[in-house]
Amino acid sequence: MTLLRYEMVITWSEVNQCYLVHLPDFPEQHYRTHGETYEEAARNGQEVLELLLEDDGLPHPQPHAIQVA
Repeated sequence: MTLLRYEMVITWSEVNQCYLVHLPDFPEQHYRTHGETYEEAARNGQEVLELLLEDDGLPHPQPHAIQVA
């Protein structure tokens, strides 16, 4: 089985004192959202990803294919 997934990178920022979320498959903007906790940042990143993938007629980047046993 092959799953298609978009990559999400969550990084702690000492300057901003929060976790920053980057979606490398959507390079137009380096950081997309943030959160005070890792879990909040992940939830916010998922919401942003869902908004980016809404059917708006625009092409989307190809997600990474991951083989699952």
